[in-house]
Amino acid sequence: MNPQEQLEQTGKFRMTVFEEEYFQGKSCEFRFECQNILDRDFRKIRSIKVENGPWVGYEYPEFQGQQFILEKGDYPCYQAWSGNSSYRTEHMLSFRPIKCANHSDSKITHYECEDFMGRKFEMCEDYPSLQAMGWCSKEVPSIKVNSGAWVGYQFPGYRGYQYIFERDRHQGEYRCYKEYGTQAHTNQIQSMRRIQH
Repeated sequence: MNPQEQLEQTGKFRMTVFEEEYFQGKSCEFRFECQNILDRDFRKIRSIKVENGPWVGYEYPEFQGQQFILEKGDYPCYQAWSGNSSYRTEHMLSFRPIKCANHSDSKITHYECEDFMGRKFEMCEDYPSLQAMGWCSKEVPSIKVNSGAWVGYQFPGYRGYQYIFERDRHQGEYRCYKEYGTQAHTNQIQSMRRIQH
């Protein structure tokens, strides 16, 4: 990224992290990604205020482990970002902005087989239950993001593991569930929504 692009991006993304719950203790503001909060002399992140832009947080350094969507708002404790996840973790050790989020122009295609094979299902809206909207399976073996950024959830009603799908990552192509994230152990996705910007 050249200096002009960095300057333009600076105002679009801003997040403050706190070492203790309810915005207490040591804090630091970020406008760019952080690969390891431990390098900033933090032991952990226990609360977050997102002022601008959507972000994705990760359980471990180097953008590894469980993913958590962080949209504009306050997250006073880890339950606020892990929310309805079936796997709760108090750790968030790395995070980055989601630059391609565009709620008004988002489109994604699901495929019934890996490598974009078989029946497909295009979406431009949020779906709290893919099966209720016509998808005949609890699984989504491959995904192509045509535009924008999306968050997929393991269970209906936006619950369970979260998987972030972006147009500007992997060229928007996720050929199998192992490309959904380092924590992906299954291709089960039953609800999906556009990421707010």
